[in-house]
Amino acid sequence: MPDWLALYYDDPIEITHGEGRHVWDSDGRRYLDFFGGILTTMTAHALPEVTKAVSEQAGRILHSSTLYLNRPMVELAERVAQVSGIPDARVFFTTSGTEANDAALLLATTYRRSNTVLAMRNSYHGRSFSTVGITGNRTWSPTSLSPLQTLYVHGGVRTRGPFAHLDDRAFIDACVADLKDVLGHTRPPAALIAEPVQGVGGFTSPPDGLYAAFRELLNAHGILWISDEVQTGWGRTGDHFWGWQAHGRSGPPDIVTFAKGIGNGMSIGGVIARPEIMNCLDANSISTFGGTQITMAAGLANLTYLLEHDLQGNARRVGGLLIERLRAVCAQLPGVREVRGRGLMIGIELVKPGTDEADPQAAAAVLEAARAGGLLIGKGGGHNTSALRIAPPLSLTVTEAEEGAAVLESALRSAY
Repeated sequence: MPDWLALYYDDPIEITHGEGRHVWDSDGRRYLDFFGGILTTMTAHALPEVTKAVSEQAGRILHSSTLYLNRPMVELAERVAQVSGIPDARVFFTTSGTEANDAALLLATTYRRSNTVLAMRNSYHGRSFSTVGITGNRTWSPTSLSPLQTLYVHGGVRTRGPFAHLDDRAFIDACVADLKDVLGHTRPPAALIAEPVQGVGGFTSPPDGLYAAFRELLNAHGILWISDEVQTGWGRTGDHFWGWQAHGRSGPPDIVTFAKGIGNGMSIGGVIARPEIMNCLDANSISTFGGTQITMAAGLANLTYLLEHDLQGNARRVGGLLIERLRAVCAQLPGVREVRGRGLMIGIELVKPGTDEADPQAAAAVLEAARAGGLLIGKGGGHNTSALRIAPPLSLTVTEAEEGAAVLESALRSAY
C-alpha cells in the first residue's frame, strides 16, 4: 500500500462488523460510530432492508454495465430525479463522489465551452486529477497541475478570513463583491462548484443565502452552479433534504453531485442535471460500474427507508440536541474555538488556548481519547487539521447522542 494512504490512530483498528450505530473491531471491542465510514453509512450498519435487497440482487445478477437495460438503475434514477428539485432532471450514476464531480466538470466545461472553473477556498471535491485541480485545501492537493483554470472565491468559511468580522448580510455582500471583481478579470468561467457545507474542510459553511446571491450574479453571465452534495445530501443537515436548499431563493442548481450516504456503504455516486446540460456531450460514453445492479438495489432500499422513516427529521431533532449539548460542554474549554454545523453534521474547531492558531495535535489527542472511550469520530480542517468531525448515521437515538456526547466531553477535557 502507498505511504500516503493514511490510517487513523497510533494503533490502527480493523473494523470487522457493525449493527445500527455501532461497530466492532477485530479484538471484539464495540464502538459507537459517529463518523460512519466518512459519512457513507448514512442510515445504519447492517440495515436489514438494505442487506435483504443486496442479498436478493446478488442471487440474480451483480452487474451487466450500462450497455444493457438495467431496471434497478432506471428506478433509482427516477426516484433521485423526483427528489432533486431540478426540473425534468437527468441522472448519471458513478462509483464515487470524486467521479461524480469529475463528470459534472466535464458536462459544465463542455456545455459552456470554457475550462475556467470557480471554486471555494477551503473546499474539497475528490482525488482525481481534475477534482484535485479545483480543491481549495492544501492538505488534500498533492499537485498544482490541472486541466482546468481554477479561480477561488471567498465565502465557504464564515468565521475566518478577511470578512469574518462582518455580520451575515455584510458578509454576503462582501463575498458577492469579491466574486464580481473576479469575474471582471477573467474569461467567462464554465461553473461555480461549491459544497453547501464543506466536509473535509471541517464542516464549515457560509450564512444561508450566500449561494443564492452568487446565483443571481452567475445567471447574468450564463455561469452554471454545481452543488457538491456528496456529504450534505439526503437530509443530513436536518433543516433541508439538500444542502443547496439553504440557498434556494434563486432556484435549484444547474448540476447536483451526490455519493456516500445514498449507498449506505455501497459504491454509488452520481450527477443530476438539467437535460440540455446532461445531453450536451457529442461523443459516446458509458459506465462500466456506475449504476451496476447490486449497488442500485442497495440505493433504492436505502432511499426508501430514509424517506419512510423521516431520517431527515430525526437528524434535525437529535442533531439539534447533540449540538446544543456539545456547545454547553465546549463553552467551558479554552481550546475550543467554535462548535458549528446543523443536523447530524457537526464540527468542533480546536485552537491553542489563548490564540486563534489551529491545534492539530489536540485534535489528534481527542480522536485517540474518544476511541479509548468507545467512540469513533473524524477530523478535518482548512489551513491545518484541527476540526473534529461528527457525523453519525441518521437513525441515531437520543440515548446514543447523549452517550457519545459524554465520551466526547471526557476526551475534550483530557486535552485541555
